[in-house]
Amino acid sequence: MQNWKIKASLFLNYFVFAILLNSVGTVILQVQNNYGVTQGAASVLEAFKDLSIAIVSFLVSSYITRIGYKNAMLIALGFVAAVCFIMPFTASFLTTKLLFAAVGSGFALIKMSVYSTIGLVTKDEKEHISLMNFIESFFMIGILTGYFIFSSFVDNNNPQSTEWLKVYYLLGGISLLAFILLLTAPLDESSIKSQENSSMVKDFGKMFQLMVSPIVLVFIFCAFFYVLIEQSIMSWLPTFNNKVLLLPAALSIQMASILAGSTALGRFLAGVLLKKLNWFLVLATCLILAAALVLIAIPLAEKVSGQPITGWGTAPLAAFIFPLIGLLIAPIYPAVNSIILSTLPKQKHGLMSGLIIIFSALGGTTGSIITGHIFESYGGKTAFYFSLIPMAILITCLFIFKRLQTKFKLANPGEIK
Repeated sequence: MQNWKIKASLFLNYFVFAILLNSVGTVILQVQNNYGVTQGAASVLEAFKDLSIAIVSFLVSSYITRIGYKNAMLIALGFVAAVCFIMPFTASFLTTKLLFAAVGSGFALIKMSVYSTIGLVTKDEKEHISLMNFIESFFMIGILTGYFIFSSFVDNNNPQSTEWLKVYYLLGGISLLAFILLLTAPLDESSIKSQENSSMVKDFGKMFQLMVSPIVLVFIFCAFFYVLIEQSIMSWLPTFNNKVLLLPAALSIQMASILAGSTALGRFLAGVLLKKLNWFLVLATCLILAAALVLIAIPLAEKVSGQPITGWGTAPLAAFIFPLIGLLIAPIYPAVNSIILSTLPKQKHGLMSGLIIIFSALGGTTGSIITGHIFESYGGKTAFYFSLIPMAILITCLFIFKRLQTKFKLANPGEIK
């Protein structure tokens, strides 16, 4: 198969960063146990990850072609591998923050480079779409795998043990393997070297002009509030399982994998439904059902018996029901991203992708921090009830977005103003 080595490298790159990025919920739980960190303080880990993604994406987007996609990915993998190997020797809350800053910075380089490299190693639109979907699916596999990898290093009998930090030796090894595979994979980047590279100041001006357009502005709100909902749940589900449902730490992490699995399934099913049904109808229905699930699942948490929980078979019903919210909210983010990109002219897709990355990162940070502080002050059940507020805002934004999209297509078929 042509370009098989670079394609395999892209899969492995996304796999390792999926594990590292989405370990934030697990690590939030562990730093509370190991370092005596409060829930409000632990919530800043999301900010170190997401703000690093946003800042690096903004600063480097103008220069990524000068650096080279392969070189950018090698820098990210090498940097993260080194940080992972150092992590077990410098165990502290500060180094944990720096770890997520490093992971976020690396992922910004990886995501921009992977998305751009797909165009270099595929022959046509169908192959491009196919490879993109496979890579995104592999990202979800990485998330699922990460829950079980981390949980296998957690000692339920000694919650204060830092032995779980040895997981970073394994993750550093996988990153190093990805580095070596990419280093030996040929990638022809000659077609991008002749492209004009605008300055960061000019790109900022163009991005701002795009951002203040009504349809893009409403889209930004949609993306922001979706990721706020998703990350507030994903980052705090292991803590909810442990502190509210009274599951052992390792099992709390393992059962959070239900959320990743249901999210993957939700996106697959939506791919079928959105070919046949109106996108707004599908997404609005998903949000209404998600809100209903919150109202059904959270009261179940109050019925926890207090009996010892030893495994999946003795876990309370709420531990199985609530994570199924991923099945319902999963279609929203890829759908609205696809809609805005297909609505705008192709020459604006690069800038739009930058805005997607930046405001998604900001939404994730905001959601995790707000949820962490509510969790600390009012408890886990109240923290997850909070998700109903951004759900109501999001469905309103989607309605406005739908109307603006229809008007835009009729009035401005060629260029956004």
